[in-house]
Amino acid sequence: MPTPVFEQIIECIQKNFDIAPDAEITLEANPGTLDKTRLHEFMAAGVNRLSVGVQSLDDAELELLGRTHTARDAINLIDAACRMGLRVSGDFIYGLPGQDAHAVEKICRQINDLGLRHCSMYELTIEPSTPFGRMNLDMPSNDEMADMYSAIGATLNLPRYEVSNYAAPTQHCRHNENIWDGAPYIGIGRGAAGRIFMGDQWFEQMGAGARFEPMSAHDRAIEKIITGMRTMRGVELSPDVVAAVDWDAARANADFVKWDNNRMQATEAGLLTLDNLLIKLIG
Repeated sequence: MPTPVFEQIIECIQKNFDIAPDAEITLEANPGTLDKTRLHEFMAAGVNRLSVGVQSLDDAELELLGRTHTARDAINLIDAACRMGLRVSGDFIYGLPGQDAHAVEKICRQINDLGLRHCSMYELTIEPSTPFGRMNLDMPSNDEMADMYSAIGATLNLPRYEVSNYAAPTQHCRHNENIWDGAPYIGIGRGAAGRIFMGDQWFEQMGAGARFEPMSAHDRAIEKIITGMRTMRGVELSPDVVAAVDWDAARANADFVKWDNNRMQATEAGLLTLDNLLIKLIG
């Protein structure tokens, strides 16, 4: 994105909304697409947080993933952004063909050495109709994936605050936490989605035309459970959430789910099987 385009977007938002003085304004970027000059330009336009699509710090793995940057490109961008005072997050992928828990421990130690204070660790999922799906790759088993997930929590110098996100307490992504907590948000642009609360009614906002479709209280409660249970804080047991939970299933899965202080959370074991657990909890 050319910097002037970003400036136009920010100016348009400023004309229509009140932006808090401490608002989090994040730019997503891949290594190799930004230099120091462009970083300074984006910062001057309001960016205060950078999310970098690192994916891996191994050049062979980056090539397998079809990335055009090198590990050195990623390190240079992270270092430059940190020196400029930007909050920096890195996205990484694990569970590649041939990887095991020891390989993931190595990635985590490299992240520790970089000094990142926020990172996202995403498990590689292969869809059948994709180029990866047609390559017949030898993927890790579910048990191996679980070992890798546990290795991240044991090795990374950052606490997990959501299934795939790790950060120092002051470095949490505020935008994502807003969504996970079930608060309203607006989507602007092609394909953007939002959840708007107006006149005691939730609306689903989809696409560039800003179409608003009313949502039932039950459907919105289900979304809040799905997103909230991804976090270590869990989901608040508001009346609509309480009504949507299958409490017989919750009690039958006491090793995987717990509730206390008006919140329901997944246990460590529950995080490893969260998708299946959610299906049980919401019937």
